[in-house]
Amino acid sequence: MGAWIKLLWQSFRVFILFTGCTILFYCGIMWVNQEYQDQHRYDEPEGSAVKVFNSATGETVDWFNRLIFFYVDGE
Repeated sequence: MGAWIKLLWQSFRVFILFTGCTILFYCGIMWVNQEYQDQHRYDEPEGSAVKVFNSATGETVDWFNRLIFFYVDGE
C-alpha cells in the first residue's frame, strides 16, 4: 500500500513539473508574439530604398531565363 502512495506522489510531482514547464513555455511564446505583433512588415520602406525586382539595364527577362539564372547563380 505504501509503494502505491509513493508511486502516486511521484507521478503527481512529474505532472506538476510538466504542467509548470508547459505554462512557462506558453507564456514565453505569448510574450514573443506580443513583441512582434505590432511590427508592420508590409509598410513602405523609408529612406533611400530601391525596388529590387527591376532590372538595372531596363531589359525584360522572361521567366525561363530568370529560372535558369536562379539555378546557375543561386540568386
